[in-house]
Amino acid sequence: MNVSLAKDLSVYQVVMGVQVPPKPLSLSPATLLSLVRAQIDLLIEQQIVATLWAKLPPEKIWQSELARYQSSVGASSLIYTCQIDENGKAEAGEDEGGGEENSSSSPSSSSSPHHVTVHLSPDSQLRRENFLMVLAPQFCSLILAHRPLKKRKNQASAKVNTNKNQPLLIITTVEGRIIQKVLDGIRQAIAPVSSLIVPADFICPTMPQAATMAQLFAKQLLRQDEINRQIITARTTKLQQVNQELHNKEQLQDEYLKNLCQELRIPLTHIKTALSLLNSPNLKPPQRQRYLQMLNTQCDQQNSLITGLLELLQLERNLEGLALESVRLSEIVPGVVSTYQPLAQEKGIMLAYTIPTELPSIWCVSGGLRQIVINLLHNSIKFTPNGGEVWVRARLQGDYVQLEFRDTGIGIPESEISKIFDRFYRVRTGATEDYAGAGLGLTIVQQLLVRCGGSISVKSKLYEGSTFTVQLPTVADTPRAIAI
Repeated sequence: MNVSLAKDLSVYQVVMGVQVPPKPLSLSPATLLSLVRAQIDLLIEQQIVATLWAKLPPEKIWQSELARYQSSVGASSLIYTCQIDENGKAEAGEDEGGGEENSSSSPSSSSSPHHVTVHLSPDSQLRRENFLMVLAPQFCSLILAHRPLKKRKNQASAKVNTNKNQPLLIITTVEGRIIQKVLDGIRQAIAPVSSLIVPADFICPTMPQAATMAQLFAKQLLRQDEINRQIITARTTKLQQVNQELHNKEQLQDEYLKNLCQELRIPLTHIKTALSLLNSPNLKPPQRQRYLQMLNTQCDQQNSLITGLLELLQLERNLEGLALESVRLSEIVPGVVSTYQPLAQEKGIMLAYTIPTELPSIWCVSGGLRQIVINLLHNSIKFTPNGGEVWVRARLQGDYVQLEFRDTGIGIPESEISKIFDRFYRVRTGATEDYAGAGLGLTIVQQLLVRCGGSISVKSKLYEGSTFTVQLPTVADTPRAIAI
């Protein structure tokens, strides 16, 4: 059986219109749910056969309470559920429950003789209200939630905006005079007028028995205690997650400082050794020259490490605030390659590049593209033996420009590839040549690419060479951060 409200009705206004109305309390939707559950608990425990009038959020967590009652009490109960007559969202359900209201969310089919759907107009005042009214000879109650409309004039248009962060105004009462007023209001608004409202001649008792009220209060306390435990558990879990994250971060910082101290200690140890050997009275000129060269090399290593570290720290501190700019590869890459041509010629390395001028502009932080090319090209030449080859190529790949650095160098062991972007990592191979460096270049490259929404990947085979592939978003594509 389906009926509708011919007249607009606000249960909240009816309640507030009685003499000495109950005072609404500003509470959360979670508290509203605990009140509804406590009410259903009481009805089931006492096996109270009642007529229920309800407009609740459509989500399963709410509707299951009506179904729980109906399945426990049986066919003697009758439930009227109010629903907005539209396919869109009902504001009250959207606010309190967070989803769309639809007829399929009812506890039972509307064709059931023990379930009646009451249709509401799309502009009904009940859109902003949820309630559960219990009507039984020995017990009557009303739980009502109203979300007040906060009026806020918009300068562009005089539309009224809704602040959905407002708490609910909740009223709960067992006073017969108030519940009777609400029931009479529904009777007057129902259509067709001849529709059977069960029980048609029902009169609300003034007050429930004291024992029933005591049981109701006890169940409300239990339900609220359950919610409090859930809140505490959720907060405790969140705090534990935050503490774990802080602990992990602290461990990373400790590991970082440990590695940093180790890296700074190594050149100092070599320098101290060379200085002690220089003090030997029997030192021959070639040996002296070798130790002086060691001092010079280790000082350069120390300077490179400190410079790279300061550069990385400054980059990480200011990375989020760095603005992106539009850059063309053809304006940056050829110039960087030309500066490395003398070094390549000195090592007998064939260095070449192919950068089409028609490639679109890409997004990168100011000066970032040059820094990326310098670090990757420097590595390619450094780890390529005399007589080898290094290529730099670019091409368009979808919404990205792909920049490739390929060399015939010493390569990277497969077990080490996952570590090459770690701070202070340096390639470890069986080669006797010293490839000392700060071990920060690839880390800096990765940080720059994350900021501009790019990525980097590497393929390598030991003693055959490596290929580093950089993906840079084109200006036509919106830049976005991509975790590597």
